[in-house]
Amino acid sequence: MTIARTLLLAVALLAPGLGAAQAPTPADGTPPVAPPKKKTILVPVPAAPGTAKPAVSPTPGAAPTEPAPGTTKPAVPEIKEIPAEGAPAEGANPPAAEGVPAEGPGPSYAPDSAPPAVAAEAVPEKPKPGAVLDGHLREGAFLSGPGSMAFVLHHTLMLGLGGLATQITWSGSNLALSQREALLAGALIGAGVGFGFSAWWQFNHWIDEPVANFTLVDSAIGGMFFAGLAHLVASSNPALVTWSAVIGSELGAWLTTVIGGGEMPLNQGVFIASGAYWSTVYMALILAVIKTSGTGGNPAAAIDALLLAPGVGAGALALALMRYNPTTAQTLRADVFGTGVGLAVLALSGIVLGNFTIPTPYVLSLLTSAGAIAAVSILWEEAAERPQGLFYDPERHRPYSNVWW
Repeated sequence: MTIARTLLLAVALLAPGLGAAQAPTPADGTPPVAPPKKKTILVPVPAAPGTAKPAVSPTPGAAPTEPAPGTTKPAVPEIKEIPAEGAPAEGANPPAAEGVPAEGPGPSYAPDSAPPAVAAEAVPEKPKPGAVLDGHLREGAFLSGPGSMAFVLHHTLMLGLGGLATQITWSGSNLALSQREALLAGALIGAGVGFGFSAWWQFNHWIDEPVANFTLVDSAIGGMFFAGLAHLVASSNPALVTWSAVIGSELGAWLTTVIGGGEMPLNQGVFIASGAYWSTVYMALILAVIKTSGTGGNPAAAIDALLLAPGVGAGALALALMRYNPTTAQTLRADVFGTGVGLAVLALSGIVLGNFTIPTPYVLSLLTSAGAIAAVSILWEEAAERPQGLFYDPERHRPYSNVWW
C-alpha cells in the first residue's frame, strides 16, 4: 500500500509538467493563453399579441398539445451563444503575443461587391445595316432611290423613240426592208444607249422621286425649245428638226438631274414648270392679240414662238431660284388663281363684247391673270400675322415674312 500511494503521488506531481511540455511554446517563451469558454443562454422571444400560451406537457418527453384553432403557434426561445468577457469575436484571430506580428484577416468567401453605378451615357443610334448611297440607305427597284425605276425607263424609252424618229424618211416610203431595218436599228441602239447611261448614273447617284418626275417635264421643254430653234433656222430640213428635238430632250433631262441633283426639292421643280406654263399661256394670248388686231401673222413663226416659249420661261424662273425660294403651295396657289381669273375675264369679256375676234378679251385676260398671280404670290403668305382673337399660337401666328424679299 505504501508503494502504491507513493506512485500515485508522483504521477499527480508530474502530470502538469508533462502537459506543459507537450503544448507548443511561442518564440519569446511566453506561455499560451487558453481562450475563455463560451456561455450558452436562452433568450426568450415574446409571443405575438393575441396568441395563447403553449400548453405544458403533463409528462416529461410528451409532445405539447396544439394551440386552439385560430391562434398561431407560440414562439420558440432562440438559443444564442454569447462569448465571455474579453473573448475575441467569432471569426477573429486571437491576440498575438508580444514580439509576434499579428496575422492578417483570413480569406473572405463573400461575393464581390457590386461596382459603383455609372451614369448611363446617351449612345448614338447605330445606322441601319446596308449599302449607303449619297447618305441614303439604298432602296428602290435599282437600289438608287425611289425614283430610279422612272429615271431609267424615261431615258430608255425617250432615246429609243428618238432613234426611231431620226431614221424616219420624209421623202420616201418607210415600208421598204432597208428602211425597216434602219428603223429597228435606230430604236434598239437608242434604247441601249439611254439605258446604259441612265443605269450607270443611278448606280452612282441617288435619284429621288421629284427629280425623276421633273426630268420628264424638262425633257419635253428642252425638246420643244431645240425643235423650235432648229425650225426657226432651217424649217425645210425635217431631219435637223428631229435630231434637235432628241438632243434637246436629253439635254433638258440631264440638266435637271445634274444641276438640280438627286435630292431636288419639290418646290423648285414646281416653280420651274410654272414658269414654262405661264410663258406658253402668255405667248398664246399675245399671238391671239396679234392675229385679231388685223395685222395678220405668219403661222410658221407662231409655231416657233410657241415652241420656244416654255424653254424661255423655265430658264428664267430657274435663274430666279438663285434669289427666291417660294413654297410649293404658294406657286400652285398663284397658278390656280391666275388661271381662274384669266379664264373668267376672257369668257366674260367675250360674252359682253359679243365676239372673240377683237383683241380686247385677250388683253384683259392677260393683264388680270398677271395681276392675280402677282397679288397672290406677294401678298398671300402662310406666315402672315393674324389677329390673336380667342386663341393665339406663337408658331402659326408669327410676324409676317415674305419669300420674295
